Amino acid sequence: MFSLAVALLVVISLAVVCLSWLTPAPEIWQHLRQTLLARLLLNSLWLVLGVGSLTLLLGVSLAWFTATCEFPGRRFFSWALLLPLAMPTYVLAFVFVGLLDFAGPVQTLWREWFGRDAWFPAIRSTPGVIIVMSLALYPYVYLLAKNAFQTQGRRAMEAAESLGCGPREGFFRVALPMARPWIAGGMLLALMEALADFGAVSIFNYETFTTAIYKAWFGFFSLTTAAQLASLLVLLVFILIVVEQRLRARRRFSTARSSAHATRLPLKGWRAWGASCFAGGVLLIAFGLPVVQLSLWTLASYAEEFNVRYFSLLGRSIGLGLSAAVLICLTALVLSYAARRHTDPLTRGLVRVANLGYALPGAVLAVGIFIPLAAVDNILIALGESFFGWHLRPLLQGTVVIMLLAYLVRFLAPGFKPVEGAMNRVTPSIDEAARLSGLRGPALLARIHFPILRGGLLTAATIVFVDVMKEMPITLMTRPFGWETLAVKIFELTAEGEWERAAVPAVALVAAGLIPIILFMRHSEK
Repeated sequence: MFSLAVALLVVISLAVVCLSWLTPAPEIWQHLRQTLLARLLLNSLWLVLGVGSLTLLLGVSLAWFTATCEFPGRRFFSWALLLPLAMPTYVLAFVFVGLLDFAGPVQTLWREWFGRDAWFPAIRSTPGVIIVMSLALYPYVYLLAKNAFQTQGRRAMEAAESLGCGPREGFFRVALPMARPWIAGGMLLALMEALADFGAVSIFNYETFTTAIYKAWFGFFSLTTAAQLASLLVLLVFILIVVEQRLRARRRFSTARSSAHATRLPLKGWRAWGASCFAGGVLLIAFGLPVVQLSLWTLASYAEEFNVRYFSLLGRSIGLGLSAAVLICLTALVLSYAARRHTDPLTRGLVRVANLGYALPGAVLAVGIFIPLAAVDNILIALGESFFGWHLRPLLQGTVVIMLLAYLVRFLAPGFKPVEGAMNRVTPSIDEAARLSGLRGPALLARIHFPILRGGLLTAATIVFVDVMKEMPITLMTRPFGWETLAVKIFELTAEGEWERAAVPAVALVAAGLIPIILFMRHSEK
């Protein structure tokens, strides 16, 4: 029953968004068709093509160098190239806009050197948003591709070499096709994040479906139009998923499990230093330069910007993150336990449906959760006035409940996976041995199950905590009136072009984002 309730949250959110077409808003849609819709589709297409190509190029090439080659600094770059994951896309966006915009220090210096009329590429452009988002999202492809290259073993490449293939031909004809499922999975994650992004595209003034959903809700005050736009975004996401699955539907992949770790290919001379410069340049642009600039802006504005009010922002962000982490970890624990105890197709199907929310953008979930809960509020108010003469205020609208339910649907999947992995370690034989030793009920949970599950629960809580702190669309659209968090504060300041003032909350978010990266690297080392 619990699995059914969680699955219904996802189904209702999708149903509300898709069924919104039953009540069209012709005047608003006529305006959108004439002014915005074609641009939304074209911008989304360019975003998919551009981010997909650039993340593929960066992620696969860096993964191949660090996984199979030996060059100066390889050990450092192997883990350091994951650090951009800690940088939210909207933080990276406002750093680059603040640096490279017309009034920024780079263009100002450029005009001093080459004259006022000297040409400089516009950062607020389609190539600009593609490059910045790719720098933030390439670690998804890098992480999975690196794992694929490391686990391929040596036998396949040795067979290719025996057939006359050199290292370059072996990469394109053997290693790359074998790693295709992992690379496709990483690209799919990166593209879904790109389509779901709201903060970065709003900073670049780049019209996408997420910005249109926000404007329809808070500009036209039309939840129906927002839901209809959200349904189009859901359609784009599921088209991506179907295309990715169809591309590898008829292919079969295998791994040489007994192969030892492959001998690394030593790079010498300019190739070795070229690989080091390439990896170092990507890391410098995607993480080092933004961190330095944020630190400088923070030092410049800390004295006047940081005040007691920031403690409340920090407290709300941490409180939301902790509340969502506890809720999602408990939900994941119950779902994984249900899947372990009940192996019937119905239970497993419900668990899978409950984990589909991660494929839904935050703006879609904000609309899909808010509309049914607002309807429940209206029904309760009407019943109270009709039968009891009560004049009730909305019980759910404008409360943290809507935010937490949207977080639950959005981030259950990344919280569920570590808990499910830990639950699989609690085998039936462990339970039987514990019962033979006299452990039952709470004692069995406390002394046997919890120590085994503790690592998975800690990993899930850490991932969810940081994801919720960085989440912008859900927080911005469903927060109680007057509520601000660090992410909302960044949005408000960057909307006014206050890059230096936005650096203070951004540094806190980046520091929080480093926590799961450090934990992941420690786990990988162990």
